[in-house]
Amino acid sequence: MKIVKWFCFFALLLLVSSCGVSKSLKDVPDISTYNAVVPERVKTSDSTFLLANNTLNKNKQGLWELYVEGDPYQRGLIIGSLTKELFNNQEHVFLSKVNDLVPSKTKQALLRKFLAWFNRKMYLHIPEEYKTEIYGLSKYASSKYNNIAEPYLRVLYLHGAHDIGHALQDLALVGCSSFAAWGNKTEDGSLIIGRNFDFYAGDDFAKEKIIAFVNPTKGHKFMSVTWGGMVGVVSGMNEHGLTVTINAGKSKIPLIAKTPISILNREILQYASTIEEAIAIAKKRKVFVSESIFIGSAKDKKAITIEVSPDNFGVYEVSNSNQLICSNHFQSQAYANDKKNLKHKAESHSLYRYQRMEELLEEHSKLTPKIAVDILRNKEGLQNESIGYGNEKALNQLLAHHAIVFKPEQRLVWVSSSPYQLGEFVAYNLNDVFNNPKKRTLSNTNLNIEKDDFQFSKAYKNYETYRELKSQVQSLIANKKDIEPSIISELIITNPDFWETYYLKGKYYYNKGYYTAALNAFQKAKTKEVTTVPDKREVDLYIKKLKRKLGL
Repeated sequence: MKIVKWFCFFALLLLVSSCGVSKSLKDVPDISTYNAVVPERVKTSDSTFLLANNTLNKNKQGLWELYVEGDPYQRGLIIGSLTKELFNNQEHVFLSKVNDLVPSKTKQALLRKFLAWFNRKMYLHIPEEYKTEIYGLSKYASSKYNNIAEPYLRVLYLHGAHDIGHALQDLALVGCSSFAAWGNKTEDGSLIIGRNFDFYAGDDFAKEKIIAFVNPTKGHKFMSVTWGGMVGVVSGMNEHGLTVTINAGKSKIPLIAKTPISILNREILQYASTIEEAIAIAKKRKVFVSESIFIGSAKDKKAITIEVSPDNFGVYEVSNSNQLICSNHFQSQAYANDKKNLKHKAESHSLYRYQRMEELLEEHSKLTPKIAVDILRNKEGLQNESIGYGNEKALNQLLAHHAIVFKPEQRLVWVSSSPYQLGEFVAYNLNDVFNNPKKRTLSNTNLNIEKDDFQFSKAYKNYETYRELKSQVQSLIANKKDIEPSIISELIITNPDFWETYYLKGKYYYNKGYYTAALNAFQKAKTKEVTTVPDKREVDLYIKKLKRKLGL
């Protein structure tokens, strides 16, 4: 567990590097040709800020809408100025975990030295344009953490934290699901894409989402769903109707940082208008984790996946169907014999979610944006089995940072609002936004998709209680403390169909020496839909040990 703990710390703090003054100066981009003069922002209310033609406004659904234009350095400075509080808060969310995960100052110092070595060549793999934008943004970073590393390097390396989270998939940081349909598979024949971004780095991380609309001096205008301090892209669409989303593949722990996947996605979104152009850009860059880049194209009227990894490259395209599905395993011929991918497909929850998407799409012969949202919100398992709330085999694991639906040919996009995918899906028309970016709200409220009533149900309240109880129980077990019987009972009552509730009960009783009660709990867990093959093995191992102890 110590190794897992250290690498979790590593994932969240990829930005923490003390690279030395000379190296820092070498990394800093040349800004001498850019205009560094940016007007002060004007605060017109607690949730509205203006800066020349650029705006930041919080809509009634709680999403921040950002419009920014200019050259790379201007964009960075403007984004930093407009989103300063959001940016500083997001950095605090990451860095506040340092003492919790690794409280020892000595170990923190050792990790910083290791991270300095790990990140030593990342700057060589990031286009100058994005380093310049990040440099401008870093001018608004909090000085609170300058003792860890100077702002530019902190922000630069933060863009690789997502990649490390994917490499550590077994820590449940990711489990994204995506699908697309077009032609005879949609109501009007237009391409429709849906995706859940299940990157979880804590509740606070997902609180302040930004819908960014960027009008660069070079390349294409685009939108993306992001957060403070992030100029990379995880979900987005450009003015030509090209969309980019990402799904993690199975990765080994990388040995050196290269191009962060969010930066590669940003480059594709800003400079590609067709699938062919997207593939060409992806081939240029060296990545350090495995990822499926899900590309939708209005011009090509279809979707494909680009499958990248440090040592391989593949493109997956359906030939006899107008439907594409992607979870967290690769599908192209390039990875047909990849042992890591095959093992992940066999042992993880990726194939299960893939089959669930197949099942739900089959139920709806003609996809619409509303149906796409319903699929993304689905909490049941195969054949509508109740598998417990929060099970990673479900499409809606009730932890998503965001969900998004695209209709590229119409330049329409719907973005979920909190909680999870259950809030209203807010609609945006890219043509309208870029033609009139000074509107009070950039959304097209007439096209919004209503909130899910599940969030007002007793089952949802029970699930939120379960999450709190689960964290409490895990902490008490780890610290070998006694747990009140009423807490164990409530844990089961609040999420009775989830295998993990019985696993935690069994683990506590096993540690206490209550072997009969522990055996009953683990056997009950086995009757539920256990998330992965390694999880099943662990439950079986406990059962085997307990039967031996009880002479059964």
